[in-house]
Amino acid sequence: MSLAPRLDLRQTQSLVMTPQLQQAIKLLQLSNLELATFIDQEMERNPLLEREDGDRGPEADPDATPVETTDRGEAPLLDSPTGTTEAGLDVEVDNLYNNDSAADGVDGEAFGDWGRTGARHDFDDGESSLEQTLADGISLRDHLVAQLNVDVPDPALKLIGLHLIAMLDESGYLIGDLAELAEQLGCPLATVEAVLARVQRFDPVGVFARSLKECLALQLAEKDRLDPAMQALLDNLELLARRDLAGLMRVCGVDAEDIADMIGEIKCLDPKPALKFDHELAQPITPDVLMRRTPDGGWVVELNADTLPRVLVNTRYHARIAGAARNRDEKTFIAERLQSANWLVKSLHQRATTILKVATELVRQQDAFFRRGVQHLRPLVLKDIATAIGMHESTVSRVTSNKYISTPRGIYELKYFFTQAIGSADGGDAHSAESVRHRIRALIDAEGAAVLSDDRLVEILKAEGVDIARRTVAKYREAMNIPSSVQRRRERSLGG
Repeated sequence: MSLAPRLDLRQTQSLVMTPQLQQAIKLLQLSNLELATFIDQEMERNPLLEREDGDRGPEADPDATPVETTDRGEAPLLDSPTGTTEAGLDVEVDNLYNNDSAADGVDGEAFGDWGRTGARHDFDDGESSLEQTLADGISLRDHLVAQLNVDVPDPALKLIGLHLIAMLDESGYLIGDLAELAEQLGCPLATVEAVLARVQRFDPVGVFARSLKECLALQLAEKDRLDPAMQALLDNLELLARRDLAGLMRVCGVDAEDIADMIGEIKCLDPKPALKFDHELAQPITPDVLMRRTPDGGWVVELNADTLPRVLVNTRYHARIAGAARNRDEKTFIAERLQSANWLVKSLHQRATTILKVATELVRQQDAFFRRGVQHLRPLVLKDIATAIGMHESTVSRVTSNKYISTPRGIYELKYFFTQAIGSADGGDAHSAESVRHRIRALIDAEGAAVLSDDRLVEILKAEGVDIARRTVAKYREAMNIPSSVQRRRERSLGG
């Protein structure tokens, strides 16, 4: 047998991750806030992209023509006889750019109109933001400085107090070293500590504390409840965290009734006294998909028009600058910008229709949950949805990440509906892990004087047709921060 070089021709198929494909995949997994930021960045880079103003008709701008679309983002579902699955929703990600868009003609291509007529979708709506409508609340610093000006008239001591205020964190705790502050200001450490003792009497009580123990002690001293037994409890907070009530009674020298009263007083204190001055607004969740009931008892799922970016390609501007191009580099740049703009519009349309298709199937499969509650949440995995709609599991995973749906039962992340399956004791349908957790919490909340052990919970669940192990019950209980039966019985006996 001789070894000699030879030339073979082989034909294989492979998926090429082109920039266009990578962009389509990236857009699919972005949340609506991230998508808005991405669109703003693309519009800054690409002069051919333009945001469509929802308050004007298509004829208002002669330089921009929206693309026609038949999908309006609404899908009748379930019991409605007209509920069908449109083939157009199942858009595959192509790894090759097909230059068959409006770039070949005179009309531009735009993101389809899924929204209601007359709705605005740009950021310049001419209306005041929510933050501008709120009254300005006093800050923690202003609140403390006002007290400092009244209580500490001496300028030197007031300067120390201002530095101490600057050393507070958002919870009101003092961070930093007093010795370093004394060295920085060139004064004795005892003077700094004396000023600290004065400002620790300021409102809110507990501010300027250097530890949780000191914060609670300041509040108890204000109420004249810092007796030796309470001080011993504060010195052993780790025993309280472990719920070691016997150890606490021993170190405090009190009986069970007294320790229960002391714990009750501790619970009434504020461990973070400065948070009441925090006026940062929590960002509300804007759902990507809206769901409502139809008169015939079915469901309608539609895309939220407020989260859909309305972007179009200004082809007349492209024609104007393309005719004025002077060299090959300029012509190449303009052609690339037009191709990128058209591909972005296609990707946005594909993203919207894919989200709608996945959400539609989720609602179809979790119909019992929406009608009857969490106890009827079906076990579901990504493969179930992917198989039903003919897509890959990774696509479904990207679609359901950071996407929310508004339902008659509240706003949920799409991933909420994917739960593990727990077998049925009688061989029937499997149970959702979320519904089992909900049942465990309901049983414990209603247990009354007879505290249910994990073994007893297993017996009740198996009698209801749920085949579950004791360690699984314990795992679910701990995940919900529910104490064990021994701890619950001990707290109940002490009136905790």
